[in-house]
Amino acid sequence: MATDIMQLDITRIEESRINSVDWDNLPFGRVFSDHMLVMDYENGAWQKPSIQPFADLSLTPATSVLHYGQTIFEGMKAYRNEDDEVFLFRADQNARRFNASAERMCMPTVPEDVFIDFIKTLVDIDREWIPAKEGYSMYIRPFMIATDPYVGIRPSATYKFMIFTCPVGAYYTEPVKVKIEIDYTRAAHGGTGAAKAGGNYAASLYPAKLAQEQGYQQLIWTDAKEHKYIEEAGTMNVVFQIGDTIVTPKSSDTILDGITRKSVMDIARDWGYQTEERKVSVQEIIEAAENGELKDVFGAGTAATIAPIKTIHFEGKDYNLPETSEREFSNKVLDYLNQYKHGKVDDKFNWILKF
Repeated sequence: MATDIMQLDITRIEESRINSVDWDNLPFGRVFSDHMLVMDYENGAWQKPSIQPFADLSLTPATSVLHYGQTIFEGMKAYRNEDDEVFLFRADQNARRFNASAERMCMPTVPEDVFIDFIKTLVDIDREWIPAKEGYSMYIRPFMIATDPYVGIRPSATYKFMIFTCPVGAYYTEPVKVKIEIDYTRAAHGGTGAAKAGGNYAASLYPAKLAQEQGYQQLIWTDAKEHKYIEEAGTMNVVFQIGDTIVTPKSSDTILDGITRKSVMDIARDWGYQTEERKVSVQEIIEAAENGELKDVFGAGTAATIAPIKTIHFEGKDYNLPETSEREFSNKVLDYLNQYKHGKVDDKFNWILKF
């Protein structure tokens, strides 16, 4: 790729919208910062990138992404401390996963160093949009769409890579109730489950809606073949504490290689916990809940970081878990990750990019 980060064209907004933001009532993913990055792929190469004021896109109705779903994305966050230093958490992992998703979806890759430099530049321009309030951050959404004006089924020849940001508060405000799904499937072997592809999330909406109508905020997905093994929790990875052991389903082509989950397991090992990344059966979890060995269950993902699960429903029965205030591990790891991302503890794992 010939694109040079120094070739970025930057057009700043004439008047910032930041003073119109109600920082005390900040919904997740609905308030957007002033600028966005745009780069087009044409004739087999990335073209000159630009940063410009956040605005709507203009697309022909024949744009191929609208018909065949050739689209991928990433989710990241930026944090700011009292000294106005900005922190990115494990951005290299997002860059790597973005390209893995691109390859699976027949899309061009973006060199990792360029991906990260773009994010740094855009975030730095809008750094005042990073909330200083505890529990808040700037959510970063890099994504790519197919842009051919063509309704034949084939990989597009043109693409648009973009990044926009938004200040956010908490994704979940309280522990969630989940239902183990044994009918619908999130991903099957050989599919796109390991990619952050838009279609994966669209397909999950209907079964999630059915669960919500029954009083459960999210689903725990199981394997497509037998529905015997746990895979993910909603749009996040899932982590269990069974006795003194921290257990999570192993990443595969049906389970997203979650960066938060990976970090949680690294921290657990560093703290001396026994950890296991393996197949986790539904029966094992239900038995652990029945005999009191299931000490902690939580979703792990960028948006929520740690989302405590308070109830698991399976085959007509609710299994209530210990009160979140009584859970040692998830509370401790959430506090540690929050401090880590704000530069308040030593960067012992070399996960922070500060600027």
